[in-house]
Amino acid sequence: MDRIKETLKKYVFSGKSFYVQLFTIALPIIIQNFIGSCLNMVDTVMIGQVGESQIAAVGIANQYFLLFVLFIIGIHSGCGVFISQFWGKGDRDNIRKVLGIGLVISSIVALIFTVAALLFPEEIISIFREDDPLVISEGAAYLRIVCISYIFNALSFGYAFASRSIGNAFMPMVISALALGCNTVFNYILIFGNMGAPVLGVRGAAIATLIARIFETVLIIAWIYISRNVLAVSLKDIPGITRKFIANVTKTMIPVVLNETCWGLAYIIYSVAYGRIGTQAIAAVQICNTVVNIFTVAIFGIAAASSVMIGHKIGENEEEEARTYAWRFSILSVIGGLITGVVLAAGTPAILSLFNVSSEVHNSAKLILYITSLVMIIRFFNIVLIVGILRGGGDARYAFIAEGITMWFVGVPLAFLGALVLKLPVHWVAALVMFEEVAKAIAGIARLLSGRWIKNVINTF
Repeated sequence: MDRIKETLKKYVFSGKSFYVQLFTIALPIIIQNFIGSCLNMVDTVMIGQVGESQIAAVGIANQYFLLFVLFIIGIHSGCGVFISQFWGKGDRDNIRKVLGIGLVISSIVALIFTVAALLFPEEIISIFREDDPLVISEGAAYLRIVCISYIFNALSFGYAFASRSIGNAFMPMVISALALGCNTVFNYILIFGNMGAPVLGVRGAAIATLIARIFETVLIIAWIYISRNVLAVSLKDIPGITRKFIANVTKTMIPVVLNETCWGLAYIIYSVAYGRIGTQAIAAVQICNTVVNIFTVAIFGIAAASSVMIGHKIGENEEEEARTYAWRFSILSVIGGLITGVVLAAGTPAILSLFNVSSEVHNSAKLILYITSLVMIIRFFNIVLIVGILRGGGDARYAFIAEGITMWFVGVPLAFLGALVLKLPVHWVAALVMFEEVAKAIAGIARLLSGRWIKNVINTF
């Protein structure tokens, strides 16, 4: 007991400057993510008024978007490892060079995903639900429109992630909140045909998303360049971007991209498994994902802050302080997971009452949320470790290996075992998938204890 008290005193109840910096970075990200998750739930509720097939259709189309956005997050998170360490070192010129590389690569990826969605929307949707013509038709209609927003996502994400990496998360939060508010207003107008607009259903939801993404990108670029921010990349930065520079950046970026992509593909495969159970199973999972996103916004904000703060310390050559930060963030994640799990379990009945769905979908969603609440401590620890500590420490390769092995050799096989072989209800399949989180936590704890996760990636420049 005395050892526990000493540990809590050292890592939780000390370090005023640590908490000041944590809340300065994390709070705007948490608010931004919370607003986004709440509005996504509002979107789901709105589309749910149209029908369960429409919920499933938009949910499936968003699986394709998820794969795309994970590529983008991987690219810009990889760049963020360098940007945060360069910021700690005080090297502003190389920050712009790294950001420029990220913007170009992410824009190319966006164009590839957009062209594929425009040419093969039905084929993409049918991967998940091949025997439901209405879901395929509605999902394809949504995808054809919303895919045009991908290039704007690539640019806005790049500037937002870079701004967070230098410790400025406030303006991206404000801009994102405005854009998400815009999305909700246009959803209300275009989905149901309010204020004299035609009733467009899922097509209206797609148009609203496109308008919001354009609005967000214009705002963040205007802010960066009008304020003459350090992130204002210009043509004069191009000559300094050599092949060696690109190679050094991509060496760390690629494992992060692979990590995010590996996670996204596994997540999509989970959806394929759920889709084989039925349309109602997809609807239940879509509702649960929306709800859980709200309950995990805080930990993703803390994870983002941990990546930035640990990166800054390594850039300043204060590696021992970086280790202290890592343990402090780990303990905070466990405490946060415990509190969040209890609140989620207690609030599940009230939350699900907001959705106009069948009793079967309602009951499945309720059981999945209860199961999720039981593993929230482990999930929170994994998020902070993979997204925050290991990436901020420059150890992206181990994060990729740990995530990839546990998802593809534990989670995915269990999902198909439950759905196709044992033919279990969707909530039991979701329970089987949770064992992946346990395996990931074991691998993460081993790496954290070893201390080999600290890597100064900017020493190669």
